[in-house]
Amino acid sequence: MNTSPLPGLAAGLLLSLCALSSAKEPARDLKAIPEKLIVLTFDDCNKSDRAFVAAEVKKHGFGATFFVTEGLGFLHDKKHYTTWEEIAGLHEMGFEIANHTKSHPNMASLSRERVAAEIEHIEKRCAEHQIPKPRTFAYPGFSHNLNCVEVLLEKKYHFARRGVAPEHRDGGKGARGPAYDPKVDHPLLVPTTGYAGPDWGMDDLKWAVAQARSGKISVLCFHGVPALDHSWVHCEPDDFKKYMAYLKEEGCTVIAMQDLGDYVDPSHRPQDPYAPIRERVKSKK
Repeated sequence: MNTSPLPGLAAGLLLSLCALSSAKEPARDLKAIPEKLIVLTFDDCNKSDRAFVAAEVKKHGFGATFFVTEGLGFLHDKKHYTTWEEIAGLHEMGFEIANHTKSHPNMASLSRERVAAEIEHIEKRCAEHQIPKPRTFAYPGFSHNLNCVEVLLEKKYHFARRGVAPEHRDGGKGARGPAYDPKVDHPLLVPTTGYAGPDWGMDDLKWAVAQARSGKISVLCFHGVPALDHSWVHCEPDDFKKYMAYLKEEGCTVIAMQDLGDYVDPSHRPQDPYAPIRERVKSKK
């Protein structure tokens, strides 16, 4: 998976970010964060999202987020990718439909205008299919920078999911990552605690669940069950069933990303979005 370097904050960018951060939303009543709070997410509109995953997740009473993109093979390969009608069906089942950009680009390489256009396209397509405007986002290929964070702030997104790096090594075939700490992390740079692939299995899932304690939240990412186009993030359906059964057996609270708003106020965020990441990396040296 792609990762991005930790950007420094130039004076002008920092001033603009501070201005955005000062526009706080009204205080809200929040639920206490329970032990074993898990955010369950699915990227890239794989056919299995509707054909297999949705029913398996629903069977256990879990929430989940499906991050939608029209990139990769979405526009020409309907054997491997969902249709918009199927995405609307996921919404009707009660799942969150969220933003994963128009074309699945390396976001860190784009201008602010291109970042905004990528986001706005999915918002428009959701509106065309009577799906609520997304308020959460996932960075394609886990690539991000300060421009992306600022644009998402301007567009009033509440939460955005990044990858496992740089705090943890990412070999691109599934990996462990940090738990999300709402007291520390910027809500538009929520780390992935684990994403499925050939190098990630049941022991890693158990490890991720164990990180969800003392106010921290574990965020799981799947890219296809199975991932027909991308073997490096493939998850076997039988393994997925075991993962969901384990979450149920452990008494986990499994939610969509938008439901973090029941537990976390996204207007409380560090002025420097990347400071918590740099501190984690520094502490591991």
